[in-house]
Formats: sequence, structure tokens, C-alpha cells
Amino acid sequence: MMGIRAGFRGRRLVAGWIGLLLLGGGHALRAQPVERAVSQRPVVQAVAVPEPPRLDGEVLGDPVWQAVPPATGFRQTEPREGAPASERTEVRLVFTDAVLYVGVICFDRDPSGIIVADSRRDASLDETDSFRFILDTYRDGRNGFVFGTNPAGIEYDAQVTNEGQGSFGGGRQMAGSGGGFNINWDGSWEVRTATGDFGWSAEFAIPFSTLRFPSGREQTWGINFQRTIRRRNEHAFWAPLPRQFNLNRVSLAGTLTGLAVPDPRNLKVMPYVLGQAIRDFEVHGTTHTEADFGVDLKYSLTPGLTLDATYNTDFAQVEVDEQQINLDRFSLFFPEKRPFFLENAGLFSVGETGEVELFFSRRIGLSAGATVPILGGVRLSGTAGATRIGLLEMQTEAVRADSLPANNFAVVRLQRELPNRSAVGVLLTNRQGTGDLAPDRDYNRLLAFDARFGLGAYGMVSGFVARSFTPGVDGGQQAFNLDAQYDAEAWLLSATFTQVGDGFNPEVGFLRRTSYRKVAGLIFHRFRPEDLLGFLELRPHVSYRGYWGLDGFQETGFLHIDNHWEWRGGYEIHTGINLTREGVRAPFEIADGVFVPAGTYDHRELQLVGFTNRGYWISLEARATIGGFFGGDRVSIDPTLNVRAGETLNAAFSLSYNDVRLPGGHFTTNLFRARLSYAFSPRVFIQSLVQYNDQAGVFSMNVRLGWLRAANTGLFIVFNQTSTADRFFGFDETLNRGLTVKYTHLLDVLR
Repeated sequence: MMGIRAGFRGRRLVAGWIGLLLLGGGHALRAQPVERAVSQRPVVQAVAVPEPPRLDGEVLGDPVWQAVPPATGFRQTEPREGAPASERTEVRLVFTDAVLYVGVICFDRDPSGIIVADSRRDASLDETDSFRFILDTYRDGRNGFVFGTNPAGIEYDAQVTNEGQGSFGGGRQMAGSGGGFNINWDGSWEVRTATGDFGWSAEFAIPFSTLRFPSGREQTWGINFQRTIRRRNEHAFWAPLPRQFNLNRVSLAGTLTGLAVPDPRNLKVMPYVLGQAIRDFEVHGTTHTEADFGVDLKYSLTPGLTLDATYNTDFAQVEVDEQQINLDRFSLFFPEKRPFFLENAGLFSVGETGEVELFFSRRIGLSAGATVPILGGVRLSGTAGATRIGLLEMQTEAVRADSLPANNFAVVRLQRELPNRSAVGVLLTNRQGTGDLAPDRDYNRLLAFDARFGLGAYGMVSGFVARSFTPGVDGGQQAFNLDAQYDAEAWLLSATFTQVGDGFNPEVGFLRRTSYRKVAGLIFHRFRPEDLLGFLELRPHVSYRGYWGLDGFQETGFLHIDNHWEWRGGYEIHTGINLTREGVRAPFEIADGVFVPAGTYDHRELQLVGFTNRGYWISLEARATIGGFFGGDRVSIDPTLNVRAGETLNAAFSLSYNDVRLPGGHFTTNLFRARLSYAFSPRVFIQSLVQYNDQAGVFSMNVRLGWLRAANTGLFIVFNQTSTADRFFGFDETLNRGLTVKYTHLLDVLR
């Protein structure tokens, strides 16, 4: 397979994959029981109340809740798919003219076994006892708002687009502007919890102004609830789901009836003040102090359309990027973390996440990792009927010290939702240099069309075609992609073809590599034995991805054969082998003084991955790759140790180690990362990120103290330091050091 050439053979491989999808899909669709369950989705009714419940977490003792019939009957996806949940859960919904209230009682016959892992806002709810729910306010079966908590009372919220497909990335970090699950969306709402000999309970208060929904007083929404009982590794849902799906699968959600929503009255103003001192030791130890201010505004034009405006935009409170080590010749991808660009980010997403992103918001206000001042901007986003609308206009300032001109960025996104998870859309982007530093004809534009079509309950075909417009570039400015996927309980099958022209240049997007054709495919099987050595699930699979230049030269080939072994006790190992090909067109320097000559390199690798039970107070994750590498050998080891003390103190220590022996030389790389977090309460925390990269010879520290108010506003104190170092904590010279104090206040003008 390594020697497959582009053109006819590449198309034949794609056709073979698609044929396998169709042949395998027809049988599996007939075999799966979920089709019967789709028409039997549960229904829950929200009840109007003249007075709201008291928000203290005590659902059992509040008379407002007692007259409301509960939603019950949760069923597991893990560990026993389809079985009733091991503990009873009751959910009730009431509302007033302004607020939707959700009350949940998580009964537990052994409250001493409840696990609480974290109390930070938006901390993962997978490794703790937890409850969360999704609201499909447009009832389109594609998009929604997620709210959740654990017994510590954390505020967990997110936006879901396209049922979470093409997600931003794992953990708390985003994987770009495009994706389906946006954990960094922060709404204005409250939650309180209580524990007792019955188990634990929670009360949510979600203002209707925090949500987006269609016009009209009477509303019917999609809804689903999830409860996690961590000590049993149990996930249970009110609207039952096949095991391959999670809460984001809103097309299989239940129904919420009885709602009467208010007319939109939402105007929020968020001014900030900032004080900053930065000492630059590279420029004669000079200290720069600054005081600044700015403001963000959010106004609901309709129940579904929101106008956001920002002036003198600042992101000083955002965590710094995680450092990466590049042992290749292609661009590194750093995720978006800035709040203004993350709300409704999934709407603007077109392309392949991390490879071909037709709009990538980090192009605005950042240049080569350095901050470019943003004067201001506006964004209109939301839904009108069956059409999703996104308009973005941003203006950056010139940086005369670096001869960077000011730029105006404009993005237009329209998407028409169709039945059965389908949609068609268009994207336009424009970057225009402005001011006296901008040269003539300093612009870049892009036009793209994208579509997705759902096939039955499990199939999906999607793709895009795009063209960029760059002055002085003739020809080759097109790119396109076609992807087919079938995801049933037992089988996940996919096939992808992508082509990027040699003149394609999305300057407001991201390209990991240029001028190529890509063929990729996956056959993934999920098997749950009844009784085999304590296994919960076995997941054998094979995948392939190959990249060819437009001249037919293969630049990368990667065949992966693996099996995931997951035990009921939460332990998991992956045992895989990789057959790789790297075609190097021109020599490149992979490390100081070590060059990889041009040529084609075929190798084999052993890949091992392991996890201990992440519900324990201490857990270990490790990945090892051992095998050939650019004509030599490489040993790569990536362990991570996670430690926690109750729900207040969390720490993660990770190392990325590479030992590379090539014909041109021998070198090692080490990237150490330590994350520590202490939560005084769900809204008061201190977090630190310490990193050491011996390839760059850099030690960095980022410490943030946060005292949060509504919608992630409040007080932030941030300390940053970067130093040269020849070993961990072996400082040679401090490069810069800074302290920032920022306060943001939320004014709900029409409340």
C-alpha cells in the first residue's frame, strides 16, 4: 500500500472504500435496534410557575418541585448497554417569564462512594460523578447547548454544532476555530448542589436570554440528560443512545414540551480595565507599564440572532499556548483559546480540522505567535428560520516596530439546514491591508461551498470546494474534499479524499501542508464480549492516510493496525504497529546540525498506549513509539501522571521524550509540562502552566488567579515569565517577565 500512486490508483482506492461503506452499511443498518427506538423518544413537560424555586441545591425539600412529574428511566451505554441505570435519577423542569430551572436528584444507595474530581469551571465531567443535559432549542437535530455540574457545584457549559462532529479537540484545549464541541463557550447562568444520605442533587437556573431559539411564544425543544456514576464507570441517558454516540447526538434526543418563552430582551455590556507591567531583559532590562480599557457588547436582535461588538479587544487572561516539538517539515497547529472568537465558532467551521481550515481565527490579532492589537470588531451570528448566519468584521492596528500593516478581516458564513442531519453552505473570507504600511493590492480572498448529506441513521457524506484569490498568483488556487462515513454500534467506516492546489492560499485559514492529494480510510470495529477476562470492549481497527504531491511523488504514507483493549475496571491499553513512508523532496534540518537528506524512507513502528483508571486520585497515561525514522531509529515516550486531592487540588505532569539516531547525527528532545490548579471554590481558582523545551532552550511559566463572576467575567491576575535554560529549572537568563491585572464586569442592562 505504501507505493500507491496518485491519479487512477488513488481514485480506485477511494472507490473501494466507498463500496465497502455501502456494502457494510446496508447490512448494519438492517441489524441495528436503534431504528425502533428513534420513534420512541421520551417526552418531558416543563411547568410554568409563578414563583421560582429557591436556588440552594435542595430539590427534595422545595415545594415548587414536588408538584412536577419527574423524568426518569435512565438507561446505560456503559458498562451494560441498554440496561437500566444502577441508581435512580429524577429530573424536573419549571420556568418563569425569564428563567428555565432544572432540578435533578441523583439518588445513591452508597453516598460515600461518590467521586468528586474537580471544582474548576468547565472541568471534565467524565472522571467524576456528574449530571449534564443538552438543549436543542431549534429542534434541528444538529446543534445545542450543554449544561452540567458535579456534586462540588461546578459550572460546565458548551456549544454543540453538527452533533459534535469535527470537534475542537480533546481535553480543555481547542483544536482550532473549526469544530463541533466548544467547551470554551461561557454563558450566564447559575447552579447549586447539595449532598446527603439520599445521594446528591442540583438546581440549574438558565436565563432564556442566555439561549438562542426560534421566534414564537410556544416552544418545543429537543432535550437529553446524562448521569455519570464514576466508581462503576457508568454512563446513563434519559433518551437511550447506542454505545457509539454521546450526549451530543441530539438527533436521538427526547422532547421538551410546555415551554412559553419571552420576547428577546438581552443587552449585556462587559467593560474591562487593565493594568500591566512587562520587563524585557533582552532590551537593556526596560520595563513597560500600561493602563488600558475596552468593552464588549452583546445584543439580541431576535431570539435567534445576536450582535456582538468589541472595542480595544484584549485577551490577557487567556492561558498561553502549549509548546510543541516539531520533528517534521510541516506547519504546527496551535488551537484558538480567545473567548470572543470561540462563541459560535462551529458555525464558521469549514474544512478538515488541523489540516485545511478555510477560516482560522488565530490569523486575526496574532502574527508568528506575537500579539497584534485589535482595534475592534462586530459579529452577527445565529439562526433565521432554517438558515444559520455568521458575519464577522475585525480591524487590527499597525505594528510599526515590526513593519506590520493594519488589516481588515471580513468573514461571511451562510448555512441552510436540511432534513436528516443535512446542510449546504457558503463561506467567504477577505483580508485587506489598510493604512500607510500596506502595499498596493494587499489582499487575500476565499470563496467556498460545503455540504453534508445524512444517509439513514448512521451514514454521512460531506465535502467542500474552495478557491482562493491572491494577487500575482495564477492557477492552482482550488481545493476540495470528499468524505464518507458510516458509524453504527459495531462498525465505524470512513473514506476521505482531499486535494489542495499549488496556488491555494487561504490567508485567513490554516494549511498544514500545501500542494497535495490525500487519500485516507478507516475500518474500526467495536466488540463487547459477554464474559472475557473482564473486558468491557475490544476495538480492532486499521487505518491509512497517504499524501502525494500533485506530480505524483508520495510525501507521506501511514498504515496503522491496532487494537484497543478496555477493561470494565477503567484500565485500557492499545497495541499497534505502523508502516510508514516519508518522501523528502529537499534536505531539511531536523535538529541543530542534523539534516535529513532528500529521499524516500520506508519504516515500521511499534506503538503502545496505556491508561490506568482515571477515576482514581492518581492515574497514569503513557504512549511509546519505537521504530524506524528518516533512515535511522527513534524511541518516543510520552507519559502523563495525574494527581488530585479531593476536588480542590489537581496536578498533571507530562513529558514528551524523543531519542533519534539518524545517519546524519544523534539527538534527543525533552518537553516537560506541569499543570497545577487549586480551586478555593467553583469560581475562585489559581492555575499554573510550567513548560521546559530543551529543543528551543526555553523555560516558561504562566500563573493565573481568577475570581469569576457571571459568564466568566471577573478579576484575573496573570504572571508570565520566559527564560533560557539548559535543563529543567536550570535558568541561564530571564528573557521577559510580566504581571497583568484585569477586571471585567457584566452589566445586564435589560434584566
